[in-house]
Amino acid sequence: MSAASSIVREQGVGALTVADVLNRAKLGTRAFYRHFDSKDQLVQAVFLEMARVEVRRLRRKLARASNPVEAVAAWIDGRLDLAFDASVRSDLRNLSLEAQSQMFAAPEVVGPAYRELLSPLLQQLELGKRQGIFAKIDPPTDAELLHGAVWACVEQQWASGNCDRAKARDAVLRFCLGGLGAPEHMIAAVIRHR
Repeated sequence: MSAASSIVREQGVGALTVADVLNRAKLGTRAFYRHFDSKDQLVQAVFLEMARVEVRRLRRKLARASNPVEAVAAWIDGRLDLAFDASVRSDLRNLSLEAQSQMFAAPEVVGPAYRELLSPLLQQLELGKRQGIFAKIDPPTDAELLHGAVWACVEQQWASGNCDRAKARDAVLRFCLGGLGAPEHMIAAVIRHR
């Protein structure tokens, strides 16, 4: 896994071969096939592990939230870190771009990682719906929509490098939380809290 992750980070999924992974890991073919049926299964495992690491980081941010609106805001802040926090973006940027590029080419490879990444957000949307904070939402659909809005900001920052994080954050929070039907006073509170 470590060898494959390094190759994907350095050269992209297209450059990944079983032979290169085995060479870097100093393993034989039989060792590989005891753990994986194919290269695609290895790539899926790499993306899933990346997502699990990211989810652990996001859950630490969400743990400080006192309600679902704050938790959704924390998830958004955590995802914006990819573009605006040098300590986060350096490791995850290439893997995130690779995963995004594979989303249409091989959704079965990236799908489990994508679902894992959305899981803490989905839990908060479901909680907010049960508590009546988010009215008339469909948590699975809205989790994907929120991810899309945040990802658009991340990509814009990566492309231009000149976005203001505070302005991007405020715009995404207003758009996403407003779309979920969060009360205006709760939206204003998370926007004030940076």
